[in-house]
Amino acid sequence: MSPFTLLILLVAAERLAELAVARRNAAWSLARGGIEYGRGHYPVMVLLHTGLLAGCLAEVQLAQRPFLPALGWPMLALAIAAQALRWWCITTLGPRWNTRVIVVPGLPLVTAGPYRLLSHPNYLAVVAEGGALPLVHGAWLTATAFTLLDLPLLATRLRCENAALTRCTPVPA
Repeated sequence: MSPFTLLILLVAAERLAELAVARRNAAWSLARGGIEYGRGHYPVMVLLHTGLLAGCLAEVQLAQRPFLPALGWPMLALAIAAQALRWWCITTLGPRWNTRVIVVPGLPLVTAGPYRLLSHPNYLAVVAEGGALPLVHGAWLTATAFTLLDLPLLATRLRCENAALTRCTPVPA
């Protein structure tokens, strides 16, 4: 097994861990009156993110993309930084973090951790990883396709999440 294949399998395992955390957190939110928004775009998001991992493996194998150290090492560092940012978001939000848009009415916005700096830092991690992970091994078609497909999906997701938060979050006095 190549180091790149191992990397993609590790990212896939991380995604499964995220889904386990999300399932637990969804139960927590729903038990507290949480409301889910954006169910329609969620399956597309799952498909696209699964396609990113499959595309990384397929393009490197089928197109025989070489590992280019001048590109690969910085992209690996960026992909790792994206994972770190993602888990910083997950730990900061605690049980409120989810892969779905589930908002518990009445809870204030989180303004700690990376949310001090950005409204949606997890999406910065998604964008960085979507470009960097394939480029670790020169899979530029996958990086380009994911980015072009993810941008409109991310815009939809941001509109959905912002609307949900506006509806459900109390205005500070």
